Amino acid sequence: MAITDDLRKTLTDPTPLYFAAGTADLAVQQAKKVPALIEQLRSEAPARIDAVRNTDPKAVQEKVTSRAKEAQATVQAKVTEVLGTLDTDVKKLGEQAQDLALRSVGVAAEYAVKAREAYEKVAEHGEQSVRAWRGEAAEEINEIAVAVEPGPEPEKKADEPKTAEAKAAPAKKTPAARKAPAKKTTPAAEK
Repeated sequence: MAITDDLRKTLTDPTPLYFAAGTADLAVQQAKKVPALIEQLRSEAPARIDAVRNTDPKAVQEKVTSRAKEAQATVQAKVTEVLGTLDTDVKKLGEQAQDLALRSVGVAAEYAVKAREAYEKVAEHGEQSVRAWRGEAAEEINEIAVAVEPGPEPEKKADEPKTAEAKAAPAKKTPAARKAPAKKTTPAAEK
């Protein structure tokens, strides 16, 4: 029964649908920002292109070469430092590996919690979006109903006779009882 309960809970949980709705709503919000970004790029592009055209290639090459030399010196210094401080004691290395593994598990758990929180925030946003969408649809339906339905009939006085046209309240329907499936009988094996 636990498996069926888990399946029922999983299949009736609307959170993934709310997450999808929230994601779609956030995507629409971000898409609305795109035209402004394109316009900004369009206005900045000529100045950037002119700056690239006016740059001296030799100056750029010298800058890149000096940065590459600095990076190479920094990397060599760090490698020398790490190799110099590297402890060859196996026990200490084992402890460091275990510590690193535990930190990795902690970081992974932290990221899992953050991912779950983000998932729940997006799902909550989606739920609010769905409620807003449903509210808008309900308002439109109410407006249509008011336009289509005739106005209320005037109330009759107590001394006026009741007509046979008075409507009776509709009878409440009860669901039909389920029938148990018929048992199938297997024919006896022929000898």
